[in-house]
Amino acid sequence: MNKRNYQKELDKLIEGFQAEGRRPRLLIHSCCAPCSSYVMEYLSRYFSLTMFFYNPNMDSRAEYDKRAAELERLIGEMNREAADDAKIRLIVADYDPEHFEEIALGHENDPERGTRCHRCYELRLRKTAEYMHEHDEEYDFFATTLTLSPLKDADVLNDIAAQLAKQYGTPALATDFKKKNGYKRSIELSREYGLYRQNYCGCRFS
Repeated sequence: MNKRNYQKELDKLIEGFQAEGRRPRLLIHSCCAPCSSYVMEYLSRYFSLTMFFYNPNMDSRAEYDKRAAELERLIGEMNREAADDAKIRLIVADYDPEHFEEIALGHENDPERGTRCHRCYELRLRKTAEYMHEHDEEYDFFATTLTLSPLKDADVLNDIAAQLAKQYGTPALATDFKKKNGYKRSIELSREYGLYRQNYCGCRFS
C-alpha cells in the first residue's frame, strides 16, 4: 500500500487555486510560534490565513499566555512587510485545561505519540473544526501546524482532521509541513525572529 504524499496533494490544490485566480481562506490551528513561522511564510503566498491558537494541554496559564503572545508578536512582525491580501489574522481561544485533563484521564502513563497524544490532537482539531463550523461563511478550509513536527505523525493528524471534516461539514486541508525542509526552515525563522522555542509540547506528562 502506497503512503499518501500530502505535500504533492497540497501542491496540486495550490496549482488549481492559482489557475482560478483564487485565494482560499484557511483557518489553521497553531501550536506555537516556531512551528507556525514556516507554515505562515509558506501558506500566506496562497491563502488568506487566520491562525487559531488553542492548546489546553499547556501545563500552566503562564505558558499558554507566553506562547500566545509570542505568536502574536511574530504575526505582527511578518505582517509589517506583507501585502494587504497576505496579512495574517490571529484568534486566541480561551485556556481551558480541564478539557485536556478529561481526555488524558487514564492515559497519564502512555508513551509519547501514544493514545494520550492522539486524543490531544483530536481535542485541539475538534475545537478548530467547531470554530469554522460556527463561522462557516468566513473560511474555506481548516488545518493544523502540528504536521510540521518530526515527532508528530502526519497520517494520524490528517485522519483525525478528515473525520472531523465529515462530522462538521468543514473541509480539511491535508498537509505534511515537514516536507520541503519545513522543520529546518522553522528553526532558521525562529533564530531570525528570536522566538521563544520551548523544549516540550506543553503538557505536564511530556
